[in-house]
Amino acid sequence: MTDYGHELMFGTFVTPTAQPARQAVDLAVLADRAGLDLVTFQDHPYQPRFHDTWTLLSYVAARTERVRLSGNVINLPLRQPAVLARSAASLDLLSGGRFELGIGAGAFWEAIEAMGGRRLAPGEAIGALAEAIEVIRATWAAEQPGAVRVKGEYYQVNGAKRGPAPAHRIDVWLGAYKPRMLRLTGRLADGWLPSLAYLPGGLADLAESNRVIDEAALAAGRQPSAVRRLLNIAGRFADTGRALLDGPPEQWAEDLAGLTLDHGVSAFILATDDPATTERFAAEVVPATRELVAEERARRAG
Repeated sequence: MTDYGHELMFGTFVTPTAQPARQAVDLAVLADRAGLDLVTFQDHPYQPRFHDTWTLLSYVAARTERVRLSGNVINLPLRQPAVLARSAASLDLLSGGRFELGIGAGAFWEAIEAMGGRRLAPGEAIGALAEAIEVIRATWAAEQPGAVRVKGEYYQVNGAKRGPAPAHRIDVWLGAYKPRMLRLTGRLADGWLPSLAYLPGGLADLAESNRVIDEAALAAGRQPSAVRRLLNIAGRFADTGRALLDGPPEQWAEDLAGLTLDHGVSAFILATDDPATTERFAAEVVPATRELVAEERARRAG
């Protein structure tokens, strides 16, 4: 059993649909008012049915007050990392420190190529992501002397000025599934952000992926707890329990508390575009989950 001890976070994964134009914005505002911690949007710049995610994040930041925001995950191959770093810092400053950077190595390469991006093999995409993280963090480090210089195989930055510094230390969360990406996550990232539905082995894959991340973190001189474990989830409210996250709110709370206490997940991001589901999740599941986890952590500590 693994519990990395992080404070719990709860959020939503909202489809950035372009029609109706303000649907995604309204759902984000609802999540903010309901007291959730995080609102996220997928980023597929080649998808004409979706808003541009960066524009949407910026608009939502102006319409909300306290909720944190992130891409889930930002499409690196179509967003140049030095510019992405400044965009992220600017949005963090303008929102009062409410932005986190969920980022991925890329997928759907034909569509990326069609938009003018460079097609990369899986290993190349991972190498490019590692270089991009170096560029991004160096750009944010406005207090350090000298310019940003990164001479990578995929990205070269030759004397760019640093800054602006973000309002808070922006976390870098990686969407990762395969061993090489998981090892990169353990070595460099602040968080791991998969979708439970994309783990073929379900909870068994969750445990094995945690092991790979932990070993990579230790090999890099980091503690496994340096990597927050986030999880995109989906479910259904029902009168009686049938399966994981398929039942009444009290069962959801027990399921999520188990994922925290046994698998170390400390941030749950619910994929839903239904206002009633968002409200019920915030009002009934979130407080019950927090209570169950707090009680068990206190019992284990005592």
